[in-house]
Amino acid sequence: MPPLVRPDGQPEILTLPARQAPVIADADVLVVGGGPAGIGAAVGAAEAGASVILAERYGFLGGNATAALVTPLMSFFTHKPTEQKAGATTLFPTNHGSGNPVISGVLARLVNRLVELGGAIPPSLQTGYVVPFDPEIFKMVAFELLDNAGVKYLLHSLASGTIGNDEVRGVVFETKSSPVIIKALVTVDCTGDADIAARAGAAYEIGREADGLTEPLTLMFCMAEFQRSGFETYVKAHPDQWYGVHGLWDLIGKATAEGKLDLKREDILLFGTPHEREVSINSTRITKVNGIDIWDLTYAEWEGRKQINQIAEFLRRYVPGFAEAYVSRTGISIGVRETRRVIGEYRLTASDVLEARKFSDVIARGSYPVDVHNPRGKGTLLKPLPPREAYDIPLRCLLPRDVDGLTVAGRCISGSFEAQASYRVMPICVATGQAAGVCAAIAARRRKSPHELPHSEVQEELLRQGADLGNLG
Repeated sequence: MPPLVRPDGQPEILTLPARQAPVIADADVLVVGGGPAGIGAAVGAAEAGASVILAERYGFLGGNATAALVTPLMSFFTHKPTEQKAGATTLFPTNHGSGNPVISGVLARLVNRLVELGGAIPPSLQTGYVVPFDPEIFKMVAFELLDNAGVKYLLHSLASGTIGNDEVRGVVFETKSSPVIIKALVTVDCTGDADIAARAGAAYEIGREADGLTEPLTLMFCMAEFQRSGFETYVKAHPDQWYGVHGLWDLIGKATAEGKLDLKREDILLFGTPHEREVSINSTRITKVNGIDIWDLTYAEWEGRKQINQIAEFLRRYVPGFAEAYVSRTGISIGVRETRRVIGEYRLTASDVLEARKFSDVIARGSYPVDVHNPRGKGTLLKPLPPREAYDIPLRCLLPRDVDGLTVAGRCISGSFEAQASYRVMPICVATGQAAGVCAAIAARRRKSPHELPHSEVQEELLRQGADLGNLG
């Protein structure tokens, strides 16, 4: 039985009764969303001296890192001008890094603690400068970071509205107990979808300029009892069939011809994890759907699990090393690459990214390629930055043009479709989160609008917290 589909025609509209909600807390800074951006924002704001509350819709922290099982932190290193060779390594990207890190601060503390607890492999040439991690240990480390910073948090709380006109002064959350309100002098939107900014009336964009389509949604999964040695033996014997983490083209073609596989992307994409007999798989693709549409999300979850079953069976039947492997876990929520992008005081462009542009109000940096997954079907376009270069993200990208009392962070900051295909990765989200939290904390302390702050004050505090701002550091 397929999922419920969007009704035809105009649905019946009912008027809901008015309701009341208790104000359960008041803070200098309210962070909405406990993913990578929210973790960075909450710690950054607290270390800048603010009282901070973080509200999260799930019963744990981590966002896409844990709920959607996006378990490698992609490279935050510049890359050297080296040529990638087919079959050179397995299970890790081979040319997304190798130079110098461009993000530090909260991200460095997160990565170091994961490694210390055995929950991550540190970035190196062996890993392609990504950081494979265990999502369960990530959840624990996220709580630890917030606890150490003195952040209070509320879980199982879904944001549904804002308080204030043209200036966010609080947020309404739906909970099992009742609707509740948390007030704050400044709110940081780390929902990924710009939910708070949109509900407050901020202007935004969705999708690419040509047709409004967004990048595909992906449901990730892990397989256990994977025999790495058997797989690597196959890769060494067939180097033309493997390109870093991508490949298996002949086997895909064979299974497709035999009617056993209908792969929606162009290749199988595998990532190693901290566990020798486990592999993370990013090969489902659901196109022409919108990650903020309930009908599309329902369909995508249904379609994603159908694709997982087929891909797992293909791996067991056709790929050496997978004969005894089984699906050990799937994302509890589909992975969404992009939805709303707030229109801020500055809109980062693809040229800014690919030309490694620098800005006087830099608050974070990125070095990840422009990585566009085809919104219509197969194909992934990678555009790297110049060797040894990184681009700046200006503070203005974190400030919605039409709303006050609010900063934004993560994948929903102000930028074009192609620029967002670089800055959406989790390490950069942590960095923009830390900056948005610091900006919010300073604005709250000084009783000023975030728009009125001199960027030098935000930069000074970020540097004090160990952030990497390039030449400013």
